[in-house]
Amino acid sequence: MAITLDVTGILQAAAFWVSNRGGSNGRKLYFYFYVLLTVISMVIGNDPIILSGTAFLVYYTAATELEPVAWLISEFAAANTASMVLFVGNPTNVVICEGFRINNAAFTAYTILPFLACSIACYAGLAFQFRSSKHVPRKLHAIGQLNVREVLRDPISACFGSVLLLICLIVIIVLSFFHIDVWKVVLPFAVAKFVFDISWDHYRYTTGLIPKLDSKAAADGHLPDEDAMVNELKRATTMPTSTQVPGDLERPSTFASMSPSHEEALAASGSTVVTKDRSSSPQSSKTAPSDQRLFPETRDKIDTMHQRLAAHFPTFFTALPRLPFGLIPFAFSQFILIEGLAHQGWIDVFGQWLVKASHRQMIPSVWLIGVLGVVLCNIAGTNIGATILLTKIVHAAELPDSSARAAAIALAVASNIGAVSFTFSASLAGLLWQSILKQKGIKIKQMSFAFWNTLPLILMTAVGLAVVTAEMVVLY
Repeated sequence: MAITLDVTGILQAAAFWVSNRGGSNGRKLYFYFYVLLTVISMVIGNDPIILSGTAFLVYYTAATELEPVAWLISEFAAANTASMVLFVGNPTNVVICEGFRINNAAFTAYTILPFLACSIACYAGLAFQFRSSKHVPRKLHAIGQLNVREVLRDPISACFGSVLLLICLIVIIVLSFFHIDVWKVVLPFAVAKFVFDISWDHYRYTTGLIPKLDSKAAADGHLPDEDAMVNELKRATTMPTSTQVPGDLERPSTFASMSPSHEEALAASGSTVVTKDRSSSPQSSKTAPSDQRLFPETRDKIDTMHQRLAAHFPTFFTALPRLPFGLIPFAFSQFILIEGLAHQGWIDVFGQWLVKASHRQMIPSVWLIGVLGVVLCNIAGTNIGATILLTKIVHAAELPDSSARAAAIALAVASNIGAVSFTFSASLAGLLWQSILKQKGIKIKQMSFAFWNTLPLILMTAVGLAVVTAEMVVLY
């Protein structure tokens, strides 16, 4: 539901509104964007923010001649930190709730205070290290008032999707007290949203409320996604000019050169894009002799059918490539790897080490699991692998209930802030973020990524685990 909600343009519209509120005050706008991304990530998770927020900031910083690294690092940190609030915000939260049998409402009650502490500490660290006007200038280059309505492509669907998502979250929290499986609650809402999207697209198409795609756009599979945002930013920009940036980051020379292509749109959606020579592209293959193509007539019929369906049901065909299909085999591989460690006896060994290090005490368990969680996100197959591994280890250690619950909440904090870490592979969101930036012509080096994340990560680890410790002391 969150992905189809993003397709309506509601996230871009919110970003435009915040931009208008911030005006030309760079520091105020930097804070406003951080708050906006944090609030949205709390509700819909980090993936939609990574998908839409990254593209928006690339275009926005180019239009306003800003150095993008400060704004992109802030977006990445805000999205991943806020995903610890709801159990649906991150796959690691689901692993923790299921692995430690934590009620969904209780999970939010446990994590809301650590989240607030981490979010404030993170912004403090970001504001300190990006205090130079080179990163966040006090006054921005002139940019006109942005038209929020221009990028809100489907207000009716946006309203319906927002209400449906809110009701779904409330029902999940209420029914969690009755120990009902989450998928049984989410599935009816997902089906309802799917039926609405198909029906609404059909109605708009047949009544002419949405324009029919031209043949070239349909052949490329290109649907209106970022075009409205780019065009509105171009309109509001007085004069796009070339921007020089430091050696740790590369970007296109002009904002005008950053119009989204079909490949970029797919990359932003999380789909796999393999860049090949133009001669091997699907469009070029149509001009090749028919004897060089396998089943040319069948392929042409399939292409034509796809073009017609994509024009008829744009919401579905825009949202489908953005679904995290790659997460399924990845999660399976992590479970298989850790089950292999358990079969060989390593999980029991690690559990004994945890017992010796913590003496089964609550406070040592918080800090050991918390710090290990942050570190293992970088070396244990992203935060998902680290969460599965540490969940198994805590169970193997057979800690007292209070210590086990404390370790679970510490792991919830660590697995989310651990994405704001030293390597892109600390989370799937990091790999997706890096891929989107590359497709947009921006390259942030690994050392630069680690350097800018170090201070916020240290601060969040310290204050987040301190708050967890205080919560557990009060409760137990």
